[in-house]
This record gives sequence, structure tokens and C-alpha cells, in this order.
Amino acid sequence: MGSFSIWHWLIVLVIVLLIFGTKKLRNIGSDLGGAVKGFKDGMKDDAPKLSDKDETGHTIDAEVKDKHHS
Repeated sequence: MGSFSIWHWLIVLVIVLLIFGTKKLRNIGSDLGGAVKGFKDGMKDDAPKLSDKDETGHTIDAEVKDKHHS
């Protein structure tokens, strides 16, 4: 009942190859890889720099005086 053995995964792989074919799977893999690469590149370019310092380089020190839910 635990994890599947290698034979289970080989049978699943053969069935998937028979259903989709190698060319279609290759296209899906390259499309997925391109999407992941584009997402990572977009995150690098657009990610804001998270820091606890303001524009002058000084650390921002703050204290919450009144906390209530609205």
C-alpha cells in the first residue's frame, strides 16, 4: 500500500507513450520548460527588493501604538 514499485511506473510510462506519442510529449515538455523559464525571468526583472531599509539606507524603526480590527 506504500509507494509504487519501479514496475508500476514503467507500465504507466508505456501507457502514456502509447496514448500521446513521443512527439506530442516532447512538444508539451518544451512548452512547459519555456513557460517556466519565462516565469523565472519575469520574476527576476519585476521582483521588488524587499528590505527593512528606506531609500537613504537607514533602518526603519516603527512601533504599533493602537491595534484594532476594522
